[in-house]
Amino acid sequence: MQQYRNLLEQQCHQIDLQLSDAQYEQLLKYHALLIKWNKAFNLTAVRSPEEMISRHLIDSLSVLPYIDVKNLIDVGSGPGLPGIPLAICRPDLPVTLLDSNIKKSRFQFQAKAELGLDNVAVIHERVEKYHPETPFDGVISRAFASLQDMLHWTSHLCSDTGVFLAMKGMYPEQEIELLPESINLRQSIRLTVPGTDGERHLLMLGRT
Repeated sequence: MQQYRNLLEQQCHQIDLQLSDAQYEQLLKYHALLIKWNKAFNLTAVRSPEEMISRHLIDSLSVLPYIDVKNLIDVGSGPGLPGIPLAICRPDLPVTLLDSNIKKSRFQFQAKAELGLDNVAVIHERVEKYHPETPFDGVISRAFASLQDMLHWTSHLCSDTGVFLAMKGMYPEQEIELLPESINLRQSIRLTVPGTDGERHLLMLGRT
């Protein structure tokens, strides 16, 4: 619908994101799928289509300028967030979506097929049981409760020189103080997400 297109364009401009017509169309197609499937499968607690744009699409795309990796795995991806919006806007980037919830993985498969996302792989598995042939350059998540949990559960997925990308709300000072000596905080970026309240941060962590 045109109102969703207008809102998406407006909020993308607010975060200085330039997208093609085709990318806007794919994002809106994904948005429509999310609305449709959410009614039956409860994929996200966000019900409002307008809120889905800001709290899911724009929140996911706010990290796009900082994704400087050759391949990316989105751990605990849920309905494909942030992985699918990132894959739409970076068709050159191989993105793997990992989730243990069968309903959410089915939705990911459907979205990949309907959107023709050749750069997306969907893995339905528990994170500790998934052992890729080669580790990833980037491990991203917006679902883990703490940095410690994220590092504990995803360490085997990240290459020695790779980066852990943790999407957080408020700056987690206590969690950062508790980081193991083998991990350092490379960068902390305060994100702007139009249409949402509260702080958003991207923490980039790497092995020392």
